[in-house]
Amino acid sequence: MTDFTTRPEIIGTFGVAASTHWLASQTAMGVLEKGGNAFDAAVAGGFVLQVVEPHLNGPGGEAPLMFWSEREQRIRVVCGQGPAPALASSGYFRAQGLELVPGIGLLPATVPGAFGAWLTMLRDYGTWTLADVLAPAIGYARSGFPLVPRAVQAILAVQGLFRSDWHGSAAVWLPGGNVPKPGSLFVSPGLAATYSRILEEAAVHGGSDRVAQIDIALSAWYRGFVAKEIDRFYTHEAVRDTTGQRNTGLLRFDDMARWQASYEEPLTVDFGRYTVAKCGVWSQGPVFLQQLSILRNAGLEKLAPDSPGFIHHVAEAAKLALADRMAWYGDPLFTDVPLADLLSDAYGRTRFALIGDRAATELNPGHPGGRAPRCPDLLASDRTLAASDVRFGVGEPTFAALPPVREWAGREIFVGDTCHIDVIDSQGNMVSATPSGGWLSSSPTIPALGFSLNTRLQMTWLDEGVPGQLRPGKRPCTTLSPSMALRDGQPYMAFGTPGGDQQDQWTVSFLLRHALHGMNLQEAIDAPAWHVDHFPASFWPRTTTLNRLSVESRLGEGTIAALRAAGHEVRVGAPWSEGRISACTRERDANGRLLLRAAANARGMQGYAVGR
Repeated sequence: MTDFTTRPEIIGTFGVAASTHWLASQTAMGVLEKGGNAFDAAVAGGFVLQVVEPHLNGPGGEAPLMFWSEREQRIRVVCGQGPAPALASSGYFRAQGLELVPGIGLLPATVPGAFGAWLTMLRDYGTWTLADVLAPAIGYARSGFPLVPRAVQAILAVQGLFRSDWHGSAAVWLPGGNVPKPGSLFVSPGLAATYSRILEEAAVHGGSDRVAQIDIALSAWYRGFVAKEIDRFYTHEAVRDTTGQRNTGLLRFDDMARWQASYEEPLTVDFGRYTVAKCGVWSQGPVFLQQLSILRNAGLEKLAPDSPGFIHHVAEAAKLALADRMAWYGDPLFTDVPLADLLSDAYGRTRFALIGDRAATELNPGHPGGRAPRCPDLLASDRTLAASDVRFGVGEPTFAALPPVREWAGREIFVGDTCHIDVIDSQGNMVSATPSGGWLSSSPTIPALGFSLNTRLQMTWLDEGVPGQLRPGKRPCTTLSPSMALRDGQPYMAFGTPGGDQQDQWTVSFLLRHALHGMNLQEAIDAPAWHVDHFPASFWPRTTTLNRLSVESRLGEGTIAALRAAGHEVRVGAPWSEGRISACTRERDANGRLLLRAAANARGMQGYAVGR
């Protein structure tokens, strides 16, 4: 434990909220102050994130949600990951001469699930009207919000594409033809108009009934004017993408109309006093659980959390779990995933036995239940890069190379791709959500709606027979991964982070520091962090990197030298460069009173925890 943290761990009894942007955290807390519950607060904060972090998520993205209902005494998952369009198939893309789904443009869109997920939870568990919940987001979109430096960098990186081809995006993100300045007030009138129209239709057709209004809003989005405009744009507009060509999209009205957010049971694994809950295998959430299953054999409580031995074991467990993600994960509605075997004690012990003193240098998917792994052609990324338009760079969340991180004021600014929010109310209801997609720089703005759609289909493979193969109606295996944990069988923590392939790495080491070494939430977030790259990346062009360990320089020269001596290819990053975790907890004192805590990440200078 340390004597200093970047900010205090928040402690209260009334309510707590933590997120990747201070305006979302304060919006959520404001809802709690006005009598709303955790579900109302999380939805209001989630819609604000769409406005104030447009480079990291948007209305056309996706939002896996996880929550604890104090009334029902259970954890539930809302799947806000939409499926592939009916026109999207491996055969379609191969007929275009492609080996991977492009990373930007119209072709990689799935049904946008965020709106459906947020409203489904609000309808069934919230208490506020949709108008009240949307009011803060509409207010910021209409009246202005401070544009964070990283959003400006994202715009700067793709301004050439906007000016030459994506004119609808240029009209929104280059006001007056100029790149906006960091910290300047920015307005999104098109988005404000879309949400205002939805509220008008809900009021006219839903009367004064809260639930009816929400159902009308869902209909307006998935079977009304929003779906019709998406259909029109994706059918008739051709935009430039990584193929170097102008392509129309595949998403249609019928894809939207057939979909609705669904409830699922979480997957869980026990780790000492804790039971960790994650979304299903359509997400990468089970990667977290597999790591716990491996690491409970490692005796990590005997190793300091910044020691070479601790980091080595955690890194090697991540390599094994992520190799299994590549070989075994896919939408369970389409793929027979051996989950029981992957999460079993026996399999965890078998995988742990593979961890030696030296860093692994090859991908090593396992054989759960005696099955042989089915892996995609990892060389497709090299061939794709050689034949693609990479003028704007490659990677996540856009294919534009971001400017140097010290572009403004000599300050370091965190690169991210996603958002996160956690809320707990005075009754003990808990929400953990990781919204993402619909990035301003990855797909063109639909002028009539004022927002972009997601590009999540890039996370599929075109190889026949692999679990992650693209098929019509099938969900891609998203990296989005909200988290919850019970302690001694009681609801305890909501937590998560942005970070793509790093999400279920940063949060694992965070939980271990808290659970095994007694660090409070803020100490566990602030501690020096790391991640491995030892897998095919989830984002176009799916490049495979092996045995790279990225660490914060704060780990110290001795630890870094020891990791290199163990065979890790160590890349030393800036002192505060790994992760954007936020977390909230609840527990009862000796008198049965609920005590709430919260913490958020100083990295990136955006996240904040609030509460009282």
